[in-house]
Amino acid sequence: MNEEYDVIVLGTGLTECILSGIMSVKGKKVLHMDRNTYYGGESASITPLEDLYKRFNMPGSPPDSMGKGRDWNVDLIPKFLMANGQLVRMLLITQVTRYLDFKVIEGSYVYKKGSIYKVPSTETEALASSLMGLFEKRRFRKFLVFVANFDENDPKTMEGVDPKKTTMRDVYKKFDLGQDVMDFTGHALALYRTDDYLDQPCIDTFHRIKLYSESLARYGKSPYLYPLYGLGELPQGFARLCAIYGGTYMLNKPIEEIIIENGKVVGVKSEGEIARCKQLICDPSYLMDRAKKVGQVVRVICIISHPIKNTSDANSCQIIIPQNQVNRKHDIYVCMASFPHNVASKGKYVAIVSTTVETNDPEKEIQPALDLLEPIEQKFVSISDLHEPTDLGTESQIFISRSYDATTHFETTCDDIKDIYRRMTGSDFDFAEMERTKNDIFGDAADQ
Repeated sequence: MNEEYDVIVLGTGLTECILSGIMSVKGKKVLHMDRNTYYGGESASITPLEDLYKRFNMPGSPPDSMGKGRDWNVDLIPKFLMANGQLVRMLLITQVTRYLDFKVIEGSYVYKKGSIYKVPSTETEALASSLMGLFEKRRFRKFLVFVANFDENDPKTMEGVDPKKTTMRDVYKKFDLGQDVMDFTGHALALYRTDDYLDQPCIDTFHRIKLYSESLARYGKSPYLYPLYGLGELPQGFARLCAIYGGTYMLNKPIEEIIIENGKVVGVKSEGEIARCKQLICDPSYLMDRAKKVGQVVRVICIISHPIKNTSDANSCQIIIPQNQVNRKHDIYVCMASFPHNVASKGKYVAIVSTTVETNDPEKEIQPALDLLEPIEQKFVSISDLHEPTDLGTESQIFISRSYDATTHFETTCDDIKDIYRRMTGSDFDFAEMERTKNDIFGDAADQ
């Protein structure tokens, strides 16, 4: 370990693993360490089930009704992948896809006045949906066609809408769309967590709606994908990429000190040995004095023995509860996967509820979502602080990732990766730079 590295990475969360993979592909010498005995940090999938009980200090062991402990892989952070989103692009270009299998999530649902409705995913569904009245459906269809054809470089497509100036609120007015349609467009299609977007330029919302519809067009049922065996497979896939390019991995390494000289990082001390480096990447838990708390997320892992009501018995789904519907400022999300995804034993479902904390009683805040899941066999509640770096690394060359937020997909995580990349290298992130040049003997030999 007493060696010189270009980059040392601390923590094997998804952000850290993707960055170490990218740096290795770029020819950097990388050392990647984690104080835990497992991969994934905050974004791990916990197995066996006994470990989840221990982690949440539950008395006793799981009841026999839960089946085999090894059949479980329970995510600590619930997220899905947008089929046409940035993370899928990263997986495809680096060919990390060959270590993973994905399933399409069966449906996306939105909450309205106490019930849940399928988010219309095709024109046919939109026309049949009971979310809107007949005339509203026509106006909504016009709006979707307008967004799909909108081109920032072609004034003919704009119909008087200025992408940089016209607010989203004004666009809704232009198409005479009511509050309920605004709710599900902004929150279930554009996936905003709050209503702040209404008074911002409309172009970002258009991009988000296009991402949703392009992702949906890929597989048809919903725009979301989910890896078999849980999200913990993602960091491991990128860790393998890093190793193929010569990266060194060490788990179960206590980090004693991050050594800084003249305001710049020079190395990391672990178990009495020092590894030197030019740059350091880590999650906030390794350097709390260079990060600040910016909020909290409450997450409740619920084990249930039945599909969620009104989801056509889907074995996986997402439910969005727009904040307006429950008098909040932030949406509440439910991500559900089950035994076909190898995350639970046969006949069991794992539904994870999450939202940004707004009061001193976070559990009460998510009650509307828990009501949709009853009866619940077992609950695991966590309240996590959200951190972001106060030191952007310009002088220190320390690059700290942001905590995983309450969004239900990885777009914000990918934005953070691109931001750290820009600060580390001085140039914008280019997907093409992640192209793989080395073959992975295991994968390729196995494919022949």
